[in-house]
Amino acid sequence: MEGLSGPPGLALAVNAGSTSLKAAAFAPGAEDPVWFVDVDADGIGPDRRRGFEQVLRSFDRLADVHVAGHRVVHGGAAFDRPVIIDAAVESAITSLEDLAPLHNQAALDGLAAARAVLDAAVVHVAVFDTAFHRTMPAAAATYGGPHEWLDAGLRRYGFHGISHEHAAHATAAILGRPVTECRIVTCHLGGGCSLAAVDGGRSVDTTMGFTPLDGLVMATRSGSVDPGLLLHLLRTGTPVEELDDLLTQRSGLLGLSGVSDDLRDVLAARDAGDERAALAIDVFVHRVAAGVGAMIAALGRVDALAFTGGIGEHSHEVRARVVGRFAFLGAAVDPGRNAAGPLDADVSAPGATVSTVIVQAREELAIARAASALAA
Repeated sequence: MEGLSGPPGLALAVNAGSTSLKAAAFAPGAEDPVWFVDVDADGIGPDRRRGFEQVLRSFDRLADVHVAGHRVVHGGAAFDRPVIIDAAVESAITSLEDLAPLHNQAALDGLAAARAVLDAAVVHVAVFDTAFHRTMPAAAATYGGPHEWLDAGLRRYGFHGISHEHAAHATAAILGRPVTECRIVTCHLGGGCSLAAVDGGRSVDTTMGFTPLDGLVMATRSGSVDPGLLLHLLRTGTPVEELDDLLTQRSGLLGLSGVSDDLRDVLAARDAGDERAALAIDVFVHRVAAGVGAMIAALGRVDALAFTGGIGEHSHEVRARVVGRFAFLGAAVDPGRNAAGPLDADVSAPGATVSTVIVQAREELAIARAASALAA
């Protein structure tokens, strides 16, 4: 991977979530951070903005930062690339909060915290999770509703683009091939989960849609649900806000298992004989495998399956079960290497014609690179 470009000084990446903050600082030309922090809700406290500020102040080289990149989940139709944040951009991000209620306000809180601790001359850049998917063809981005939806911006946007783009380029490098010659299904599996079909380095389809709620079963999010079921719940008395909370906070692995939103806990419960936990794992794997099949169909052929994110990197069982569904295409993992789980490595079985790759998620580096390049 290329290091950072741009003027001297550190690039700060701020990846602010609804209940966590990841931040890292990178020197020019470096791939490894000089500082990295990953703090969850307990370390942030109830006042998220003030908590973010306190975390950032723990970095003793804030005076050396020349640019700060901020992950913004939803860029809507307005943003197809990173942009320097001014008042108009900040207003646009705010206007999109309803489409990513767990995320866009968190990014704005991270921005406010960074502005409070950094020199006023520091350039702040928004790096959008949706931007990578703006290359999707109209057939993949369009819903089957009335055509007027398109004019209103009601379309599939896709998310996790920063991670999917990195995973595709890293996979090509691991395979020793130009990314422009590869067709890759990138599997970002963590608290949030999505897949992307990447053809020659460009996204041509993905599983998330208008919001990050669509697609795969996730830690607490339901993923795709028949809209008729949602209408049924509304018509039978479920308030909109309760339904929102149900789908985003009380579904997924947590809702199905009744145990936890952490796959490791659900696996342990299954192994102890919990049938609900077993069903949760089976549903999760089924939906991932079905999604991979859809992404392969969008590509026409596939060279590699790339797994990244907390589950993608660390669950050998999920990788083995998903890849096993595509043995008929020539995909297979080496059991020993897959169990060992080496990062940024090919874990395919000898003779496999479709590679299986584990890619370390490096969203902070990708954010810092994009921000530094824009500030150059």
